Amino acid sequence: MSDVAARAGVSAITVSRALRTPEKVTPELRAEIARAVDYLGYVPHAAARALASKRTDVIGVIIPSITNSVFADVMRGIYAEVDSTPFKIQLANTRYSPRMEENLLRVFLGQNPAGLVVTGIDQSETARALLEAAPCPVVQIMEIGDDPVDLMVGFSHHEAARATAEHLLKRGYRKLAFLGARMDPRSQRRFNGFREAASAAGAFSESRVVTSTSPSSVTLGAQLFAELIDRAPDVDAIFCNNDDVALGAMFEARRHNVSIPDQMGLCGFNDLEMMAVAEPPITSVRTFRYEMGRRAINMLVGALDEKADRTNAVVDLGFEIRARQSTNRSTIERHSLHP
Repeated sequence: MSDVAARAGVSAITVSRALRTPEKVTPELRAEIARAVDYLGYVPHAAARALASKRTDVIGVIIPSITNSVFADVMRGIYAEVDSTPFKIQLANTRYSPRMEENLLRVFLGQNPAGLVVTGIDQSETARALLEAAPCPVVQIMEIGDDPVDLMVGFSHHEAARATAEHLLKRGYRKLAFLGARMDPRSQRRFNGFREAASAAGAFSESRVVTSTSPSSVTLGAQLFAELIDRAPDVDAIFCNNDDVALGAMFEARRHNVSIPDQMGLCGFNDLEMMAVAEPPITSVRTFRYEMGRRAINMLVGALDEKADRTNAVVDLGFEIRARQSTNRSTIERHSLHP
């Protein structure tokens, strides 16, 4: 930094200010410093900076999958929001392993991050302790709960699934089925919400529940449907725990000459783009994943301001049921005040 300062004809403090808070330096001076940085090939030493400031400019983001489109949408929101800040994103993938999450948290916390974004509310006891002791803001995303570590943004998977079952019941379906892949804690809550509403209406049977711990895919959805129709041929509507499973179920229904929606209703979860363009278009639960990522960074950056208002620590983005032809009627049922 001293070399950069000497070449630019300014003090090392000015160079530091230009790199960390460029808005405090005139455009002309920033340009001169930038030319010196480029000429000398200077790269700030992150470890030294962390020692001096007691934190880096890195926000750690831990998600369970880098191939799932759901998390790709969340990351788009995160990157869109962080672009207007001085922070950088460091991404890690747990592959749905609690032990991996614990290890990654230790790695991140050892680097003095500016903040952490973690997925879900089902951290292990060890991971929870690490997060509670973290010297930085923590945002839990993808769902909401009664006991946030710090900050939280998401929606209720239980309520979304319960509302979806009620949607199917309103459409006149009475023999509801559930197909589920992977069955991680969020999917378990979806199943519990579905079961609660279906049972209350006398429309639930364990014989119409087919799940797998395997990762979600369209192929798995087809396999689950085949098992369901063999076990319970009288089923008249299916709620799938995600859209991949729903699409596979629709393909397999055609192979079995089952007409959707004439003979059977079908509903997915997350409302990925393919749901609207499928034939027939498939009803699904829309979740605000891009907004979730954007809001997480906004909350975290705000929390770094010691004077910030922390009263809105939990943000419920809600959900929408996008009803399409697969459940007979094209409507939108709004279940939140989401802007």
